Amino acid sequence: MNKKSEVSKGLRSLLSNIEKTNNPTERSQLVKELTNSIALISPEQIEVNPFQPRSEFDTDQLMDLAKSIKTSGLIQPITVRALGGNKYQLISGERRLRASKMAGLKEVPAYIRVANDQEMLEMALVENIQRADLNALEIAISYQRLMDECHLTHEALSERVGKDRSTVTNYVRLLKLPAQIQSSIKDGQLTMGHARALAGIDNLALQMKLHNDATNQQLSVRALELLIRSFNTPKQNINKPNTIPSSISGEIQKIKDRLSQHLGTKVEINRAQSGKGSITMHFASDEELNHIMGIMIQDQ
Repeated sequence: MNKKSEVSKGLRSLLSNIEKTNNPTERSQLVKELTNSIALISPEQIEVNPFQPRSEFDTDQLMDLAKSIKTSGLIQPITVRALGGNKYQLISGERRLRASKMAGLKEVPAYIRVANDQEMLEMALVENIQRADLNALEIAISYQRLMDECHLTHEALSERVGKDRSTVTNYVRLLKLPAQIQSSIKDGQLTMGHARALAGIDNLALQMKLHNDATNQQLSVRALELLIRSFNTPKQNINKPNTIPSSISGEIQKIKDRLSQHLGTKVEINRAQSGKGSITMHFASDEELNHIMGIMIQDQ
């Protein structure tokens, strides 16, 4: 995929040439080039699609995504349609756009579409997926674009790209992984095999701990799978049926210490082996309670 700085430089010229040409072959080539390019666009230049059926977004989830974007950037670009005059209309990615604004981004990465290019877009994306130099995350993004922008189901997409439906589903699941893990896939630190193994873990603390082990120790896919299996295998311990692996206990301790330091009070975290648990914050007076609540409200 082209570098953002390179594609942004000639973006206006490319859009202008698409609008001017009546040659189907030339237009197809220009649309293909645009489809595989990422531009940096100010959020202020993007208007929301008035026909977007989704109108409500979970505030807490948006805040979590905004914090992630502040740390790792917006990894999966949004998609917009060029309206002319440096104006664009959002096609997909409203949640990412809202979170980017909350994170204070001045520019967001975006794929740009032109009107009436549906068939050429699908052809260009399918052709792009066949490239040998794409990493697993780039393939996942291309699959998601095909489904979002060309209105394809997993089944229809699998037929278009000549892959099993389960393969398509496994790739798309990568986009639900935490941004730090997605970055490791994008940078080539993790393969599709590593990512697929990590995607099957529901516990976030364990998922991030195993991600760190895999990258720091350069574990093979087989070694990572064996490590995951060791955590998933029930430990036979009559006296301590709810024993938590020491590595997870260490992660919980770090979280507890961070919360205690941030809130300025004693925090306790009780966690069962299943992953369920509770967080208890102690306070000695109404004044201390108000202090804790003030910090929590500021963090929202």
